[in-house]
Amino acid sequence: MLKNQSEQNIYLINIEDDKNKKRKNKIIVLIVLIILILILLIFIIYFSVNIINNSKIYKQYEEQVELLEQQELEKQEQEKQAKIPKLTDEGKENVKNIYHSETKRAFLTFDDGPSSVTNTILDVLKQENVKATFFVLGSRVEAKPDVVKRIYDEGHYIANHGYSHVYENIYASPQAVLDEYNRCNDAVKNAIGVPEYNSHLFRFPGGLAGGKYVDIKNQANELLEQNDIVHVDWNALNGDAETNELTIEFELARLQETTQNKSSVVILMHDAPVKKVTAEALPQIISYLREQGYELKNFYDIIK
Repeated sequence: MLKNQSEQNIYLINIEDDKNKKRKNKIIVLIVLIILILILLIFIIYFSVNIINNSKIYKQYEEQVELLEQQELEKQEQEKQAKIPKLTDEGKENVKNIYHSETKRAFLTFDDGPSSVTNTILDVLKQENVKATFFVLGSRVEAKPDVVKRIYDEGHYIANHGYSHVYENIYASPQAVLDEYNRCNDAVKNAIGVPEYNSHLFRFPGGLAGGKYVDIKNQANELLEQNDIVHVDWNALNGDAETNELTIEFELARLQETTQNKSSVVILMHDAPVKKVTAEALPQIISYLREQGYELKNFYDIIK
């Protein structure tokens, strides 16, 4: 009986031990599960925070990129607008008084281009860091639009010299002068890709004063003014309109003669294959003017 009781007690004890072991095992498993869940939660929280932070960073980056793009667009628009002449009352007055200045200034102007010589002229101007004014012909613009685009892109002033340069056509009537202006201006707009471009500046072929067509010119000048177009001639030159037998020495001599004792000079030169000596003389022309104390300007400084 005692033996049986003892065995029974041992049996009960073993059962209890097994229960305790199972209970401990369950607790251990539960603890492990809790730890794993906590670790998983930590990883989830960590990656969630990273994703949120990265999203914020990416959004900030996108906003910065958009801001920079907007600023670049605004800068390009400002640069574009700065190169589109706007004729104000101040500009009209400036053109009217172009030959008068308290300080010495010189405007390099080139008629009749663009031509095969234009790129050489532009190379010299770029090297010398000088901006000039080109009175272009519409017919030549249509033949060399890429050169006109370079003139524009490099900050030179593109002014208007009519379309044909054929006197009997351009001076057929005052309206014919305006029509030639508009036709040339349309060619320039197409070449530079700026539909709103208008130079507001015209140079009469042969100049405004005198000549066979003086009455037509004077009437045309009034019509141009009514359409916010001003004209400018010249009060100095390099002599390349006087002969095709040009030399650098001749051009420099004529420049010295015609600029003497003048504070503000608009210098007539030509952009044409038969005038290629002008391009060759240009470095010395610029050097001479600087030595004489002239500041080199273009008509962006005048038409505002």
